[in-house]
Amino acid sequence: MLACLPRLRRYARALLGERSAADDLVQDTLERGWEKLASWQRSDDMRPWLFAIMHNLYVDQRRRPALAMVGLDEMELPESGAMPADHGLALDLEAALRLLPAGQRETLLLVVLEDMSYEQAATALGVPVGTVMSRLSRGRERLRLLMDGGAHGAGPASLKVVK
Repeated sequence: MLACLPRLRRYARALLGERSAADDLVQDTLERGWEKLASWQRSDDMRPWLFAIMHNLYVDQRRRPALAMVGLDEMELPESGAMPADHGLALDLEAALRLLPAGQRETLLLVVLEDMSYEQAATALGVPVGTVMSRLSRGRERLRLLMDGGAHGAGPASLKVVK
């Protein structure tokens, strides 16, 4: 379980965008995993099993009405006070990820960020492998449109015929 902790934290942070909420989700995931440890098949990789627990907890949290909270800006500036050159791109990417539908965002983060196979991502999300593949394809296309300045990823890129 401890070996999976850094990946769980990274995925939760990417999924939620807020450090304290991500830490809470990881803690809840580890607590639930510890309680259900007997249901884990020791021959299987623990990572997809824990990510499935995290996914289910995340879905449950999204279904509950949210409490109004005021958070502090958690961004830590470098000593000089200057922003890194690629900081704007990172903020754009994070904002674009937030605009993706939840299923596409979750699938994209598991496969790209967490380097899970399609089968492992399917197990973690509780969906067929074909669904992972289609969500990944649609998510990548929508993310590409958003990063290129598309209108909130409203649809496929328009193509024009050149003769």
